[in-house]
Amino acid sequence: AMVVGIVIGSGVFFKADDVLAASGGSLPTALLAWLIGGAIMVVTAYVFSKIATRIKKVNGVVDYFEAAYGQTAGYLVAWFMTFIYYPTLVAVLAWVSANYTVGLLGLGQGVWAIAAVYLVGFFLLNCISPVLAGRWQVSATIIKLVPLGLVALVGTITGLFSGQTMQSFTASAQNVSEGGGLAVATLSTAFAYEGWIIATAINAELRDARRTLPRALVVGTIAIVIIYMLYYLGIAGALSNEQVIAAGDEAPVRVFALIFGRLGGTLLTVFVIISCLGTLNGLIMGSARGMYAIASRGLGPKSDFFNRIDPRTNSTINSAVLGFVLSSLWMVVWYGNFNGWWGGFMDISELPIAFLYVIYIAIYAWVMREYTDLGPAPRFVAPGLAAAGSLYIIWGAVQKDMFASFLALSVIIIGAGVLTMRKKARVAATTP
Repeated sequence: AMVVGIVIGSGVFFKADDVLAASGGSLPTALLAWLIGGAIMVVTAYVFSKIATRIKKVNGVVDYFEAAYGQTAGYLVAWFMTFIYYPTLVAVLAWVSANYTVGLLGLGQGVWAIAAVYLVGFFLLNCISPVLAGRWQVSATIIKLVPLGLVALVGTITGLFSGQTMQSFTASAQNVSEGGGLAVATLSTAFAYEGWIIATAINAELRDARRTLPRALVVGTIAIVIIYMLYYLGIAGALSNEQVIAAGDEAPVRVFALIFGRLGGTLLTVFVIISCLGTLNGLIMGSARGMYAIASRGLGPKSDFFNRIDPRTNSTINSAVLGFVLSSLWMVVWYGNFNGWWGGFMDISELPIAFLYVIYIAIYAWVMREYTDLGPAPRFVAPGLAAAGSLYIIWGAVQKDMFASFLALSVIIIGAGVLTMRKKARVAATTP
């Protein structure tokens, strides 16, 4: 339940048309992309479950990378997560939530203002009352499954009776100027499949974690793939491929409006917004603690400052303020995409995830080298397949517009992390 609740959020709603467009308007190709992306998630989760049962700490991939390649490597991964991964996805999720809110309220504009309100509001929630933020996360998790299940069930049944499902399978959309191919479409699914790695942080609290965690990760991720595929079939049963692409992020709402009328579409939009805000809150929980995770190890700039916990609220308030500033800056980058500032589209909803898969490959190599007590399948076959999947995701990212620009920006940001660590090491060496 935890794995499913973490992963399912906004991506499956606002990436449906992107995957179809990247697939050249072909539903079979789009479904194959969802299947490949899901298979990569399942095998990757299996490999990490083997690692998590041996390294029982609370920072997930940062702890694993530190165990594999040392403190400096772990520090740089934490720096990447804090300055790039979390704040980019927070910015995108605030925008997605605002998009659906504007549609619900019937406003013609105001997306960015509402996105800013969501950003400020949920950071304040995590600063003022982390407990309340956690309760919101649990409630949103339950609600997330409602729109997916309804679209999957109602859309599929309707499509089978009307013949729309068969038409969607046989007739590709004609309103697609250019696709991008299967690799780019698979990369688009990566956003919807992201988040399962957070579940590895609870391994120290599980009874019989060596058996329970692998089962939870594998069964949970397989369930997510099945849910997503059925949801996608539900959309295809109610809308043609052209209509899905034209509807964009509003495709699931259009499905319900067609079947249940305007009220049905409105209710579904409310569920989708709650789902998106649940994911936004979860990412902000990570972003608010990003610099704290670095500072608690005695690393990074001003570690004494960012290591503080507010005694009244038990929140990492100084770290949260930095997370808010970084998320706001990345929201400006996202805003610039829609206003032609960069001369292209820097897709920060997908590229940071692809960079995370680069980190994964290094961990797979470590598992193959060090986990000598495992059998051939978990030691070599599973990490090998996961590495191949990571390379496929990365290949899709390389083909994205402005990939080189995002790479250069990321190198600069991580380089700043290297400089701050070296400066701190020099200060420590000269301090009596």
